[in-house]
Amino acid sequence: MPYALFSNDAQLSKAYPTEADVWKFARQSGLVVDAATEQDKAAPRPVLDNDYEIRPCPLEPQEDPARNQAEAEREAEMEFQVNQ
Repeated sequence: MPYALFSNDAQLSKAYPTEADVWKFARQSGLVVDAATEQDKAAPRPVLDNDYEIRPCPLEPQEDPARNQAEAEREAEMEFQVNQ
């Protein structure tokens, strides 16, 4: 089952093969913040900013989650090389 980033019912990202892939995309996009509750003070946990959520999604016709993931990784690598 592919996953994507949503705000309310609007899909904001392409579909990715796993939930972990969407977390990686969200982290690279600056959408992940560390939050701590009273119980988790010693170890804050990552949460999505602005009430975004990651959930399963239907695929668009001819959409390939694996290709989306590969493209996102290439773009991140290119950005890393430019910023060095």
